[in-house]
Amino acid sequence: MINAGLPLVEGLSILGENVENASMAEVIKTIQKDVEAGETLTDSMAKHPRVFDTLYVSLIRAGEASGMLDQILLQLSTYLEKAASLQRKVKSALIYPAVIVSVAVCVVGLLMVKVVPVFAEIFDSFNATLPAPTRAMIAISDFCQANILYMIGGLVGGMFFLRYYIRTKTGRYHFDAMLLRMPILGELFQKLAIAKFTRTFSTLLRSGVNIIFSLEIVAKSSGNMIVEEAVNKVRDSIKEGESIAAPLKESAIFPSMVVRMIDIGERTGALDDMLIKIADYYEEQVDIAVAGLTSLMEPLIICFLGVVVGGIVISMFLPMFQLGSIVGH
Repeated sequence: MINAGLPLVEGLSILGENVENASMAEVIKTIQKDVEAGETLTDSMAKHPRVFDTLYVSLIRAGEASGMLDQILLQLSTYLEKAASLQRKVKSALIYPAVIVSVAVCVVGLLMVKVVPVFAEIFDSFNATLPAPTRAMIAISDFCQANILYMIGGLVGGMFFLRYYIRTKTGRYHFDAMLLRMPILGELFQKLAIAKFTRTFSTLLRSGVNIIFSLEIVAKSSGNMIVEEAVNKVRDSIKEGESIAAPLKESAIFPSMVVRMIDIGERTGALDDMLIKIADYYEEQVDIAVAGLTSLMEPLIICFLGVVVGGIVISMFLPMFQLGSIVGH
């Protein structure tokens, strides 16, 4: 609408009337009133940090200052769409196995608490020695029945403790480091972090935000404390007159190819273009990794369910195979 020549207030009015989310519509109407009262779009948006983060507000400020607000908004929308697309793909890859495993745990718990005890009562009437797998399964079932409340309490308590620990600075640092070191998912999270870093950094640089402030925003919006620490070291390095590449190489998060491409971009004055190329490449790598992860997870989950549920069923039916000899005895 701005590109088409509509006044800012009129554009905000149209947005406020057409946004489906009621809360967002209210925020836009508030911004419209502030702009009508003489405030800048940047200042009015900054009053709503839960809706418009530091990155968003900084780009809008750069757009207003340079008179290229329509172009900045276009860059911002492209960035947000790509970031949202990446997040959806990663979430879809993680939610599927999490749901299946949760359902499997519930099914196994139901079998242990409700089904296995029924078989145990039947086997007691045989007055015979049961196979070792059956005895082990009945023992596990007895333990689950006796301690089910403690197990649920421990699980809920553990989840609350983990959530609280992650909210602390030390806990968050250790959790983020663990994500990057995970056997299969660690590589995916690393590629995702590199794609987000390069995409955010390039968007800010192309919008005219100075490099020091850009790195400060990138660090805060990285979503990973390990990456944030590495970016802050880069910012400190630039303040001292050094290059971007050296501290990135020391962080051990960014592969040598990424470091060399950034170094070339910095030396040739085409850093923003080089960052875009890196972001495109790693976003494609995330797509490939997510597709591979999904295809790998499906057979692994099926095998897991087959072994666990199948093991319970077989151990319960083993005495049935010996029923003839037991009854004869």
